[in-house]
Amino acid sequence: MKAFHLEPRMMSLMGDFYPTGHVFLMFPSEAHARKAESLLAHDGIDCESICFLRPQDILELVHMFDLHDVKLPTVGYEENTARHFGELARDGHHALLVPCRNAKVCDRLMEDLREAGMSCAVRYRHFVIEDLVT
Repeated sequence: MKAFHLEPRMMSLMGDFYPTGHVFLMFPSEAHARKAESLLAHDGIDCESICFLRPQDILELVHMFDLHDVKLPTVGYEENTARHFGELARDGHHALLVPCRNAKVCDRLMEDLREAGMSCAVRYRHFVIEDLVT
């Protein structure tokens, strides 16, 4: 697992956090996130490509939305999703950003982590944000 670093490919054309092809998973504590990593590794998933986010990393992503001068309506709900991430981060939640190339991989991730205590799970697809845990 590697530390999170925001890359241009993780952003939308508007400059918002939108990591297409990834699942963003949040956990109540660092220990929960580390346990999730070990569950994935146990199932043979390559954890080298997984990013670990501390609450401060998440809050920095959320603040990207504060820079919008004009509030335009959107077809999706990127801003609401990001604000939810921020609420959880302020409560000390940590996150994993996991590459997920298709629905089959997503289903496998969610099966592996069903007992990991996720507080939030969102899959970023092209033009769709899919809530996996509510």
